[in-house]
Amino acid sequence: MTRIAPSSVLVRVPAKINLQLSVGPKEDDGYHGIVTVFQSISLYDDVKVSLAEAGSGIRVDIAGDHTHGVPIDDSNLSTRAAFLMCERYDLPTDLKIEIVKSIPVAGGLAGGSADAAATILALDSLFELALSRDEMHAIGAPIGSDVPFMLNGGTAVGRGRGDQITAALSRGSYHWVLALSSIGLSTPAVYGECDRLRAGMQVAEPHVNDKVLQALLAADPVALGKTLVNDLQPASCSLRPALRLILDVGDEYGALGSIVSGSGPTVAFLVSDEDHGLDLAVALTSSGVVGSVTRVNGPVSGAKVTEIY
Repeated sequence: MTRIAPSSVLVRVPAKINLQLSVGPKEDDGYHGIVTVFQSISLYDDVKVSLAEAGSGIRVDIAGDHTHGVPIDDSNLSTRAAFLMCERYDLPTDLKIEIVKSIPVAGGLAGGSADAAATILALDSLFELALSRDEMHAIGAPIGSDVPFMLNGGTAVGRGRGDQITAALSRGSYHWVLALSSIGLSTPAVYGECDRLRAGMQVAEPHVNDKVLQALLAADPVALGKTLVNDLQPASCSLRPALRLILDVGDEYGALGSIVSGSGPTVAFLVSDEDHGLDLAVALTSSGVVGSVTRVNGPVSGAKVTEIY
């Protein structure tokens, strides 16, 4: 019996939050060394990659809840991932990429990197390349420092630019309430503001906060809430002062911990359980300072093939 090769692959990929984000001094190349603790959460994009008609090239279509500001040209990270995969593995370059977005753009949740990771995994499955995770990471890291983690998911420590991934020992499931913004923040702008705020200061090399890892190992959300830290948070709040109001509301209504995720502007609130999350979500919504609110849990698995056609 002749085996029929697939013509489309659908991948679901989660967002991430940073439980710790420690930023080192600006280096000669303009970048910063970081140490971060990632957790993938149950907020997903769906990415479908299909063979297209000869001569059509690589094109991307965007749908879903958070489409504003998503590029559909070659600057889209999924398109860049597809070009790199096609170049490295001599694949056909007539492809259609369809992305249904639930992860906000420029929200500090790695939405673009998630879509790039999903595209790499989809092409691996579509053309039956059987790539190792290390090979996928090598493709993804130059596209975005979060891409390797989005392929893995779970809970992990990121070093270097965030792309050197080591799995972290973590137990239990954690409940989060996310305060989302309709307008994103530029990551380069946030790093630039961070440098401005720290001008003249002696900035130490970043290191892992052992208390974060201990709380994760103990499955202790109360302890974890007390250790959440993001060195970019002052810069994000400086550029978007309303974030301070959102953080205050979460604190007022008993969040176990609060943190701006990545470069923001998404604010993540750790809560004790689903009921606590619902109460906080209602409070945030009625406060008038939040664009939209969603409840999620983590950690979850990374990018995963869900259908092959």
